[in-house]
Amino acid sequence: MIQALWNKFINRETISYLIFGILTTIVNYAVFELCSLVHIHYLIATLIAWILAVMFAYITNKLFVFESKSWKKEVITKELSSFVACRIISGLFDLGFMALAVEIFTMNKSIAKLVSNVFVVIANYIFSKLFIFKK
Repeated sequence: MIQALWNKFINRETISYLIFGILTTIVNYAVFELCSLVHIHYLIATLIAWILAVMFAYITNKLFVFESKSWKKEVITKELSSFVACRIISGLFDLGFMALAVEIFTMNKSIAKLVSNVFVVIANYIFSKLFIFKK
């Protein structure tokens, strides 16, 4: 039973998602920190970082994680609209968490961003697996 669970959850797809999820998080975090360096408000910085991370994530998820090979207009339209819609949901969580953590709980904004990204990566995998790139 343990072997079956291991094989179900530890495979090429989940490992590649984890790798590209980490890279997406790095893109998100790096853009956020760069925006912070030039004194962009942390919520605006979060939005800019989110947009660039979503673009990076769509391309890497499509090509390398879920291996969606079709470039037909209707496939791209469906995937991209679903991808962006699901990312909006996780992006709103990210913004809400950041506002709550920084403003209410006075958490360091960089630490709050890292904590938020852990939850965002997990939610985005579930969305991608179940709704966007389903086989």
